Amino acid sequence: MNVRRRHISAVALTAVAALGFGTLTACSSDSAAAGDTGTFDVVASFYPMAFLAERIGGDHVHVTSLTQPGQEPHDLEISAKQTAQLEESDAALYLKGLQPSVDDAIGQSPIATKIDAAELTALEEHGTEAGHGEEHGDEHAHEDEHADEDGHGHDHDHEGGDPHIWLDPVKYAEVAEGVGKAFQKADPDHAADYRKNTATLVKDLKALDQKFRTGLANRKTDVFVTTHAAFGYLAERYGLTEEAISGLDPDTEPSGARVKELQQIAKEDGVTTVFYETLVSDRTAKTLAGDTGLRTDVLDPVEGITDHSRGEDYFQVMEANLTALRTALGAR
Repeated sequence: MNVRRRHISAVALTAVAALGFGTLTACSSDSAAAGDTGTFDVVASFYPMAFLAERIGGDHVHVTSLTQPGQEPHDLEISAKQTAQLEESDAALYLKGLQPSVDDAIGQSPIATKIDAAELTALEEHGTEAGHGEEHGDEHAHEDEHADEDGHGHDHDHEGGDPHIWLDPVKYAEVAEGVGKAFQKADPDHAADYRKNTATLVKDLKALDQKFRTGLANRKTDVFVTTHAAFGYLAERYGLTEEAISGLDPDTEPSGARVKELQQIAKEDGVTTVFYETLVSDRTAKTLAGDTGLRTDVLDPVEGITDHSRGEDYFQVMEANLTALRTALGAR
């Protein structure tokens, strides 16, 4: 489990509980509670799942998110109000292993349609180093477990592997296809629209995949450094190697040995940038960058969209990530 511990005030927790479900875009209503909308009500665990539900469901669904905009999804604890609303919904879309409280709530819920994104594509194990410069030849070219070559071992304790599948457009497209089929089965009256919307979304994701392939084709280095080991699937897809400062918990201070190792990696592999993300502190990244004479930049794991995001939706933020990677890797 990618656990991150942060101290949250009682006032903040009360505010989150009072807010209940976070509403999303035009097909969500600020006043409509799940189960009381006259549409196909879908509860999504966090932004990447909500985005799929909205794009595939279109006008036929009412989507609510368990995770508030700007809230770190791994920190989520389900409130009693959210649990009650969940039970009134038609479907739940989540990614098992990412948010334990969500897994428990959905597991105990009588909700008719439970869609686990982790079952819709192959998950892999990733540690502090991922990618190893290998590229997928097809959707399931890498279903083996990777052993770290630098002796770090795997510090991922998600059952079944790394959950960050949405950061690989190809895997995300696989999940989209599975979600589309589940919607068609659960709400057959609108199956044709769900099928059409799914096809459009998959086409857009394939186009994004091609942008990454083309944009990263001619680069000076394959190695990038991040605070959070979220980009293992992306690294493997495009032949890159992700080196994470603190593994799966970006709030953990790296050991002196790890910092020294990363300094050596940066020197040998022409690393120019230390990446951090928008929902957690940039302190560790800036400390390492300052010690090694590198710059810092954002590589967004797209776990939520806020005013600080470099874009208004998944596609815009992923394209911003591509731009950041191209600069850091010296792509021409």
